[in-house]
Amino acid sequence: MKISKTQRIGAIAFLVVAAILIVVMRPSPLQVDSESVFRGELIVTLDGEGSTRVRDSYTVASPVNGRVERIRLEEGEVVRKNSVVARVTSPPLNAREFEEAQARARSAEALLEAVRAGERQVGIDLRQAERKFKRYSNLFRNGAVSSETYEDVRTAWQVLQKQYQAARLNVESARYDLDAARSAINQSESGTSIDISAPDSGRVLRIFEKSERVVPAGTPLVEIGDSRNIEVVIDVLSADAVKVEPGMQVQVEEWGGGTVLFGKVRTVEPAAFTKISALGIEEKRVNIIVDLEDEEVKLGDNFRVQAKIVLWKGEDILQVPVSSIFRGDEGWNVFMINGSRAEIVPITIGRRGAYYAEVLDGLEEGEEVVIHPTNDLDDGMRVKVRGDG
Repeated sequence: MKISKTQRIGAIAFLVVAAILIVVMRPSPLQVDSESVFRGELIVTLDGEGSTRVRDSYTVASPVNGRVERIRLEEGEVVRKNSVVARVTSPPLNAREFEEAQARARSAEALLEAVRAGERQVGIDLRQAERKFKRYSNLFRNGAVSSETYEDVRTAWQVLQKQYQAARLNVESARYDLDAARSAINQSESGTSIDISAPDSGRVLRIFEKSERVVPAGTPLVEIGDSRNIEVVIDVLSADAVKVEPGMQVQVEEWGGGTVLFGKVRTVEPAAFTKISALGIEEKRVNIIVDLEDEEVKLGDNFRVQAKIVLWKGEDILQVPVSSIFRGDEGWNVFMINGSRAEIVPITIGRRGAYYAEVLDGLEEGEEVVIHPTNDLDDGMRVKVRGDG
């Protein structure tokens, strides 16, 4: 059958209109954000909120029932050891109070003997550690022991030095407590003033009883400590605390200054405590004690900080953004951009940091993946990366 010119023109017009409709009705590519798979340093951290704390603080309490005079000190003021920080006037003792005062004196005497015994034991341990350190120093110089063994021995000796210093201070504090308890027994001194001295030099951190009033024995009056000797306390979930070990690097951020402070984990406390979360859920948490490497004079007691405990660090690690991975039926997947389409690719991940995860299998360096994939994105869908021309 012969096709007329008019029919040919109509057929061509129909095809042109159909092509235009196909182009117009075809869905446009989905706009996505992407990032390339790369190799580099990967740091796995445990993030937590914490606070600063004066390492050795002393709470000065009233040794007897009585009227405490108005405390003239101001918070932040420097006090010297044995200087008077408070004065309490004790009332006359009756028979029952006198017996109680005797019992407190005997208790203070027993406590003094206990801390003295602890001081003697720490002293023995310190002398043994010092002899061991000297012996291992000679062995290390001769190459007979490893540097790690030498560092462990030296650290143990230094720790015992600190413990011995603390034990001596505890003996001195217990001796003051005993003197205060004995002074309460002497009824001839009843109605006279008792000067309460600072157990050590430092700054006044808190004043619990500023105004004059009657207080019972044991009432905290003043807290004293060295504000330059600061440690950081981070509380984390008990399930995360088992991953932390002494000596791990810590980065302290958001403390108010413009720099990052560095420190090391000193202790993971052995006992957990219960804390109610913001959602009202009971959580078992553990305190991580961190020593700062450098002194920061702007930090004080009980300042809020954010900290990152470095659990693991690796170099030249193939990694992908955490925001690009999602759970599939059989494991982790990503949307890899192949040309102009996004394809679901199963991957195997290893260690996972805050923003990037280690790729063990499934991707190669330089391949591009979709980050923050939406629910509208399906396997094989046409996509366009935002910012591309």
